[in-house]
Formats: sequence, structure tokens, C-alpha cells
Amino acid sequence: MSHHTVRRAVLLCLALSAGACGGATRDVGPANVANPDRFLYDRGQAALKERKWLDAREYFRQVVDNYPGSPLRPDAKLAIGDTYLGEKSAESLVLADNEYREFLTFYPTNPRADYAQFKLAMSFFEQMRAPDRDQTSTRDALQELQLFFTRYPNSPLVPEARQKWREARDRLSDHNFEVGRLYFRMRVYAGAASRFQEILKEDPDYTRRDGVYYYLAELFLRADNKPEAIPYFKRLVTEFAVSEYLDEARERLQELNAQ
Repeated sequence: MSHHTVRRAVLLCLALSAGACGGATRDVGPANVANPDRFLYDRGQAALKERKWLDAREYFRQVVDNYPGSPLRPDAKLAIGDTYLGEKSAESLVLADNEYREFLTFYPTNPRADYAQFKLAMSFFEQMRAPDRDQTSTRDALQELQLFFTRYPNSPLVPEARQKWREARDRLSDHNFEVGRLYFRMRVYAGAASRFQEILKEDPDYTRRDGVYYYLAELFLRADNKPEAIPYFKRLVTEFAVSEYLDEARERLQELNAQ
């Protein structure tokens, strides 16, 4: 089942659940308070800091549902997404995605739209799976982060977003690397070479490209193509001061230069 199918199913279940109970949120509204929206919002923020996701969400929901004219409504809408993102369950991450998307639809010019787009990307980032598993969520995270960079190039969140982008891109390259190494071990050398070369083409700054250099060099050696192997060993030795492949690459270079 695809991520988007799961997302639709979760949202449908939520809608049915809300309908079954009348769609009502538990009333936590204050009495005799001058600024009830501010009171509720501050209570929600306090609960959010304490990671009391459900309590925080109920306070924020009251602001969104009961105070349509409140200047705090957009921030409360965002905070609802934050409560779902904080829970980090499969279902809550889908709901976080939905909240951030709705915010961007309702408040596209809001000063915190960059935050919403970044957190939308994080709702996929938190769903990324191990390198040997399906990488749909990784690709979705990269897509949403790219949208963030395009739309909000001056956002103060850019440095953090770039770090997350690097982590997600590494995950995708890790996936290709593991497939390539599996082909190498199975002696499916053409398939291995294709995967390793794809990494260098699509992700030249891959954090763990030392392994790519090593296996490509070894592939050329096994094909008795020493002139093509040497540059990859040299790149490994030049670009990496620390690598599990470093000692062997140096030995290989000494042997090849001696020959």
C-alpha cells in the first residue's frame, strides 16, 4: 500500500470517527477570561513543551474552532500539526502532513509559511525507512524540502533544512549503495557498477562516497582495467582522511604504481 493510499485511509478514518462522536472537541474553554483565545493558546504551548500532545492539541483546537477572528488562529493551526509531529506514530505523521498542508492552503502568505513547509517536509522525514527498505517517504521528504528552498530561500530555517536534506539524500544513496554492494557480492558486476555510478552522478556529495570509490575501483580491477581503477583509489585517499577503505586503497595504489 502506497504512502498516499495510507494517508487517505487515515484521514477518512479520522473523519468517520469525528462524525461518530458528533465531531465535537472536548470543551476546555475558560470562563470569565478577558482574552480566552490567548489563555487557551498559552495553555496549549505549555502542554506542548511538556510533550502532552493530546492536551496541547485540545487547547489549540479550541482556538481554531471557536475563535475564527483570533490573530492566534494561524499559530494554533500550526501548533496542532506540531502535536501530531511530536507523537511520531505512523498515523499522527499523516495527520501532521494534513495540518501543515491546510495551513499553507489557508494562509499562504503568513509569515510562518516557511515553518509550515519545513515541518511538512519533516512529517515525511520522520517516516523515512532503513536503507534496505522502501524509500518513498525519503523521496517525498526531499521533494518537500526542495519546495521549501525554492519558495523560502531567505528563511532562517534554511541551514537546518539543508542538514535534513543531506540526511535524506544520504539515505537514498545508502539504499543504492547497499543494492550495489549486494550485486558486487553476487558477482553481478554490471548491475553493481550501474548503481555506484548512479550515486556519483545523482549525489556527488554523498557523505559515504568513499565506499563507492572503493567498489568502483575494485570492479575495474576485476575487469583488468587498471587505468580506470587508479583514479577512484586516488579520490578515496585524497578526499577522506578517515575511512574503513583507506588502508586497502593505499595498498592497492602502491601495488598498481609498482606495476
